[in-house]
Amino acid sequence: MNYFLIPIFFIVLIILISSFFIVKQQTAAIIERFGKFSSIRQSGLQLKIPLVDRVAGRLSLKIQQLDVIIETKTLDDVFVRLKVSVQYKVIRDKVYDAFYKLDYPHDQITSYVFDVVRAEVPKMKLDDVFVKKDDIALAVKAELNDAMSDYGFDIIKTLVTDIDPDAQVKQAMNRINASEREKIAAQFEGDAARILIVEKAKAEAESKRLQGQGIADQRREIARGLEESVEVLNKVGINSQEASALIVVTQHYDTLQSIGQETNSNLILLPNSPQAGSQMLNDMVASFTASNQIGEAMKHAKKKKNE
Repeated sequence: MNYFLIPIFFIVLIILISSFFIVKQQTAAIIERFGKFSSIRQSGLQLKIPLVDRVAGRLSLKIQQLDVIIETKTLDDVFVRLKVSVQYKVIRDKVYDAFYKLDYPHDQITSYVFDVVRAEVPKMKLDDVFVKKDDIALAVKAELNDAMSDYGFDIIKTLVTDIDPDAQVKQAMNRINASEREKIAAQFEGDAARILIVEKAKAEAESKRLQGQGIADQRREIARGLEESVEVLNKVGINSQEASALIVVTQHYDTLQSIGQETNSNLILLPNSPQAGSQMLNDMVASFTASNQIGEAMKHAKKKKNE
């Protein structure tokens, strides 16, 4: 008799064990009784009626992500592929709707993403798609929230994570970018060359100014030296004209001596006689005298006219 009780005992034990089940954290279990919805069980150790209740399914309450890739055309007729990442979760209070109203929530979300993106992107040019990708993401989120909240899903965030135009378009964009950078580089090089030319001209002008000042100082000192030489000669009884002639002859011989010291010099001094130097002095004196006479005559004529 005891041998017949052993199988019954094991059957009863299995039934009792099967009446207990565990629901993991951030998970909801849907219990059905004879095929009809009975209850929703949260995380922890749970109990169901054996052979009557069954776990129809489990839904994760964690945030999930669905990546949707859409190919569409922009306003300027460029085909572009967008990757939209939708982050969503099941609303804890709407587990029943999420489980029973939709068989394939991923397909439903994907359809809405396709619909919104293909309605928004054709209104934009390619450059605007890159700039306004957040606007596209917000439009997708708003549409999904309105549609999926009735099914027990909460859309946490939508992100446009990738924008991939056609390969030829990307090459064209890279060429445009490279040309723009070359243009900027050429402008900088031109500005640098212009600054170099200006600074070089300023340096040359300053050099000429200093050179002219040096020549003026040199001539001033020469004139002062000649004046002192004439004064010294006047003190020993030589008049100014004779002193000037003597100075010219002395400078003439000094010049000849300097030329003779250069072995490879091709310089030819014309005229090269002392008489020529004296004649040049007489001509200069005559020019100065005539210039003074003309100046006095002009002053006299102007004074007479004013009277």
